[in-house]
Amino acid sequence: MAASPAGPLSAESGPGQAAWQRADRVAHARLLLDSFARLLGRELLSREGSDLDQAQRLFAAPFVVVSHGTESDPVLNYGNAQALALWEMTWDELTRTPSRLTAEPVHRDERARLLERTRRHGYVDDYAGVRVSATRQRFRIERAIVWNLADAAGNHCGQAATFDRWTPLPAADAAG
Repeated sequence: MAASPAGPLSAESGPGQAAWQRADRVAHARLLLDSFARLLGRELLSREGSDLDQAQRLFAAPFVVVSHGTESDPVLNYGNAQALALWEMTWDELTRTPSRLTAEPVHRDERARLLERTRRHGYVDDYAGVRVSATRQRFRIERAIVWNLADAAGNHCGQAATFDRWTPLPAADAAG
């Protein structure tokens, strides 16, 4: 599901300005792309054009991109249109959500192990796991890449994930 540039999934930041167009969020998109390229040795998407052009392409990409910060209970700080649609949230809702809440309680230990493995190795490119949307829709993600975010000085800025494969699952009470 794609969001219109100023539709409910992208949240407006000002008159006619989508959330991803704010300068701090354009800079965050650059951080996502730079960190991915530095760690994986390839680009997540075309780096042609201005930072704003790249931020727009990242937001509109046909795959999920999501990230969280460095808080003790990390909060999501970016989600592209695919992420917003999959998690069934607006930008404002997503960016107030602790990232642990994207997994069901039963899967949170697995998620914590993934994030620790990513922290130690820089990235993982083989993650699969169950996540849950704001409306409790469960889905399994496959072949996700999770990577550390670091600025040009090497300061840790959080973690991000991207994937293009997910499968809806039955409700937890129907799965048992």
